Amino acid sequence: MKIICPLCDTPSPFFYKDTQSYHRCPQCYGIFVAPKDLPKAQEEKQRYELHDTDTQDEGYRKFVSPITLHVSKDFPLNTKGLDYGAGTSAIISCVLQEEGYNIKNYDPYFHPHKELLEQKYDFITSCEVIEHFYHPKKEFEKLFEMLHVGGRLYLMTDIYDERDFASWYYKNDPTHVFLYHRKTFEYITKAYGFQSYFIDKRLIVLVR
Repeated sequence: MKIICPLCDTPSPFFYKDTQSYHRCPQCYGIFVAPKDLPKAQEEKQRYELHDTDTQDEGYRKFVSPITLHVSKDFPLNTKGLDYGAGTSAIISCVLQEEGYNIKNYDPYFHPHKELLEQKYDFITSCEVIEHFYHPKKEFEKLFEMLHVGGRLYLMTDIYDERDFASWYYKNDPTHVFLYHRKTFEYITKAYGFQSYFIDKRLIVLVR
């Protein structure tokens, strides 16, 4: 049975099953969990509460550094940013605020400041968040609209590279409900109006 891709609305065939069923889109190459297997909101929140919250941990800071270093290189301090899906720790904001950046936090569970979604930003960061999108089409439309022209969207996720899916660790987290291929970001760039994008390992940068 084919299920409609939540990113590009393309009927997508069955791909793989373990504790969840996955479908793979032939248009955008995204891999997504079947709607019947999506975690409940409380299960999702409990999983996120297990994440590291020590903002002084050097390993944690190093992990998010592909984003924080790029922001520091690309934007002066007098710009405005948003950490979208900041989590319990808001580690990216913590690091960039120490440098003097004006960056706010939004997270539907831990920083539910919806008024921030009505504003415009020079840059938006989203580290290990986009794989949790139940409705990626709506999310990327929203992220695009929140950026000024010339603004940048900094993402981090593990990208599927045609390895053996059954043994890929990244799918084992039940809250990783939409998984991305390099070609998925090519689709997102064209479909949502971004000027360009580049990928460096886990880092993806889209330019409006």
